[in-house]
Amino acid sequence: MGDVADLQLDPHDRIVVRAATPDDYDAVADLTVTVYVGEGYVPATSEYAETLARTAQRAAATDVLVAVVGGCVVGSLTVARPPSPFAPIARADEIEFRMLAVRRSARGLGIGTRLVRHVLDLAAEEGYRAVVISTDDAMVDARRIYLELGFVHVPERDWSPMPGVPLTVLECVVSRERLR
Repeated sequence: MGDVADLQLDPHDRIVVRAATPDDYDAVADLTVTVYVGEGYVPATSEYAETLARTAQRAAATDVLVAVVGGCVVGSLTVARPPSPFAPIARADEIEFRMLAVRRSARGLGIGTRLVRHVLDLAAEEGYRAVVISTDDAMVDARRIYLELGFVHVPERDWSPMPGVPLTVLECVVSRERLR
């Protein structure tokens, strides 16, 4: 993989969304922790920060997707199907995704949108009714992507994984038209 510090992104660079390989796991862990912990969404000492860093363990139970530009991982997310422990809110007819992370230098190029669209397409291909995500009100950029792609708030499903951490559940019903 290329050195992200030297990465000069251009809006015309090709974005490739694919399954992460073991060679990507360190880059995914670094990216995800940098976004969630480094940008203040998750305390560095929390158990969740450790979960964010354990990409190989997560990949054994889920699909970890990456967005690659110029040979560098610039975005990632995790896709889980019930009854995976990584899909705590997904019902039997839903796919859940989480841990969307896009490198700051790559934001505004549509990488987060491409990753989420990939999940929507995957859900349609696999016959799921909907895609769900738990999100935090502070994640403004991510929430903008979700709303633009048709996710809606499902307040009766909002939850808290631990005291003081309220999460909003958003759902997008998948259209079979996505496959055409």
